[in-house]
Amino acid sequence: MRSSASLAVWQRVIRRRDGAGVPAGTLTLGSGSMASAGVGSKAALLDDARRFGLAVPAGFVVPEGAAPGTIDHFLATTGATTVAVRSAFSVEDGTRDSHAGWFLTRLRVHADDYPQAVTEVRASADEGAMASRRDVLVMCMVDARHAGVAFSEPGTYDDLVNVVAGTAEHLVSGGVEGQRRELPRLERVEAGWPRRLQKLLRRVRRHFGDRPWDIEWADDGHRCWLLQIRPITRALRRDEALTIANHAEILPPLPSTLMTSVIAQAGPDLFAWYRRADPTLPSGRAFLEVVAGRPFINLSLLEDMLRHWGLPTRLVADSIGGPPQRVVGWKPGRVLRRAPALARLGWAQVTAVSTAARLRQRVAARGETPVSFSEQAERLREAYVDLVTGMFPLSSAMGPPLAILRRAGTLVDHASHHRTVTTDMAAALDAARHGGPNSDPWQFFLHRFGHRGVYESDIALPRYRDDPSWLAGAASGVSARRASSTRPWRVLATTPVWWLARAPLAAREALRDAAMVGFAQLRDGFVALARLAVDDGRLPSVDHLWLLTVEELGHLDQGWCPDAAFWQARHDERERLALFRPPPVVRRFDDPTQWSPDAPTTSARLEGLPLTEGVVRGRAWVLQEPARTLPAGFEPHTTLLVARSVDAGWIPTLALVAGVVVETGGDLSHGSILLRERGLPAVTNVRGATSGAVTGEVWELRAGAGVAVRVSDAS
Repeated sequence: MRSSASLAVWQRVIRRRDGAGVPAGTLTLGSGSMASAGVGSKAALLDDARRFGLAVPAGFVVPEGAAPGTIDHFLATTGATTVAVRSAFSVEDGTRDSHAGWFLTRLRVHADDYPQAVTEVRASADEGAMASRRDVLVMCMVDARHAGVAFSEPGTYDDLVNVVAGTAEHLVSGGVEGQRRELPRLERVEAGWPRRLQKLLRRVRRHFGDRPWDIEWADDGHRCWLLQIRPITRALRRDEALTIANHAEILPPLPSTLMTSVIAQAGPDLFAWYRRADPTLPSGRAFLEVVAGRPFINLSLLEDMLRHWGLPTRLVADSIGGPPQRVVGWKPGRVLRRAPALARLGWAQVTAVSTAARLRQRVAARGETPVSFSEQAERLREAYVDLVTGMFPLSSAMGPPLAILRRAGTLVDHASHHRTVTTDMAAALDAARHGGPNSDPWQFFLHRFGHRGVYESDIALPRYRDDPSWLAGAASGVSARRASSTRPWRVLATTPVWWLARAPLAAREALRDAAMVGFAQLRDGFVALARLAVDDGRLPSVDHLWLLTVEELGHLDQGWCPDAAFWQARHDERERLALFRPPPVVRRFDDPTQWSPDAPTTSARLEGLPLTEGVVRGRAWVLQEPARTLPAGFEPHTTLLVARSVDAGWIPTLALVAGVVVETGGDLSHGSILLRERGLPAVTNVRGATSGAVTGEVWELRAGAGVAVRVSDAS
């Protein structure tokens, strides 16, 4: 990074050099005059960037009303042979709408053609049918070997890049899809254009701030040039890895709708536990997501958190199972820089046992007399957050010593001598099953452990005291035996390590037991409220309560009475979701219907890159060019546009449809930006879309999964 003095010298050199040769009446890029002259942000940001010293090609702005002049002297001064003539209108590149691709751009313009190019670019504003200041941006043409678009967003540790060989006009127009790759922010990349682009993006963030930026760039083999920078108006959906591994251990295969909704609402508070230790962690990414009716943890976010701290990503994979999604090892320098945050996390592990004792009292006292469904749901969310955040440091504290014992082969020896609440419950359950329903051991178990249950973390499922039939299974008939090691010296040598693990291990089981006391009380409160709702006709039965989300519980408090059609639709949805068998780790763009062994086959299936979310079923409308009216018999809310590519010229057509399938284009093209801004369910880069679909066929677009499936033939 340049010192302030050297940077000032560099800026003066730029101003003197750039001011030479530009036509009279124009504004020079790098002069710092754009913003004060009222030029729109498209040129003003480049002006600021070049003034700062970023690699922006030499250029100037022809203000509205000014004559283009000639560029012979400018080309001679800069050594360029051609220029790019682009719109820099005041309506472009705002924080809410970018209008990317709306107006004309002329590339490789020679001196003789320059005045006409300026006229044509200005005239393209008439097609947009909006009033705006019509400045024109002129820049030296870069002889690019690679070019593309990069999205840099805060909270992410990889910039998303679309790249093509040569110049990128066909990429941004959606004519080609380009190569899609993630460019790490934290790790060094290979030499060549990736490393030069990485440095450029780092300097952009350093100057303009780590905010959502859409950046067009070109690399000539020696330098990576900044061609345009604009705010991102709609965030990208990234294909992050999600895991159900932890939830699969404590929740039924398909959790209740209510519990899934509560866990989803708890997500921000769960990740806030980590952010209290390190406020520099990202705040805008979802820690939990609901996929196919099940809560998934954002595995990519957890791995990025370790990358942020300089710790190996394999630590996450080792704790939940499965291979790491991105293999990154130790980064000692980063560990040192994040030492204060890591120290706070370490202290949380040291004090985890005493913290868990305080949490036990709090989570066990959540079952006060309920007032409303919404209040009860909030208590459940708080209890869940206390339970899980109490588990975080305990699991971290016991993880390393247990790993050492496992490697030494003595974990079973030590654990067999250890007693926790869970081992006591197992022994009591075995005794109860031996004695039968009328025995003292049976009654003791219900008194001491009746608040526990099968998949007890789901509030919808009964506790043992609610349904003692769960206890009626056959007793094991096997007495507990202590393991005897063939290497007692190794057990003795690892005993100090075991001492480090046993306290958090016991505290974790005690915390869970106390939390289930609170869960049982909360369940009783829900049941009491549900019985009242059954009496006044809001619910058909108590069990129907578990089919509702937290938001729907609020409506129930306001007197909402769901009709029979609602309950049938919810029941049908649950039956459909129950067919899915998600693997432990999935990707956000995966299609959940492929997780079912009984998934219905279809005659056609198209896959691409998701741009937005939403599910639309409707009739395909296959177009090669925009149209302003729907075919006869088509309705806007059930029409799916299928097009080879889209840009601003398709806006009237987009107003007539409910979803869009685009055959060619990357997720950073102008058309993709437009679709995200409009919020239509949309998928791009769907190969064979226009040839695979026929106008009139019924298709279902699952935009979030990047899938379109034919439902029936043309009518």
